[in-house]
Amino acid sequence: MPQKVYHVHLTAQERECLEGYVKHGKRSARAITRARVLLLADEQQSDDDIIETLGVSRRTVCSLRQKYARRQGQPIPELLQEAPRSGQPVKVDTRVAAHVALIACSEPPTGAARWTLQLIADRLVELNVVETLCLESVRKALKKML
Repeated sequence: MPQKVYHVHLTAQERECLEGYVKHGKRSARAITRARVLLLADEQQSDDDIIETLGVSRRTVCSLRQKYARRQGQPIPELLQEAPRSGQPVKVDTRVAAHVALIACSEPPTGAARWTLQLIADRLVELNVVETLCLESVRKALKKML
């Protein structure tokens, strides 16, 4: 069994803070699980026991141990929060959604009996509101606005 590089030794105040974090208030399930990992690690439980008890991955346990060891005076509750995740930026913000609603409530173009999702998307591109827009995004925006 490999030797642990990062050990967790909570002070009484940190332990009390984490126990309160788990027991009181509405927190995200992931943050509560992270608090439990730190509490169990402080009780000198093995990584395998923590993994089995909480149903988390080994990477989660190791990264929390590492974060605790490298925290440099950072408050314990800040260790439990998730870092922002990368991802595709939202294309349909309130400005675009407002344009969708305005177009949908206006008269349809000549030759069309009503606005379709494709016609709305095409009009948004014509007006330079967005470069491209899928029909599902138009549908979701309409559902929110109307």
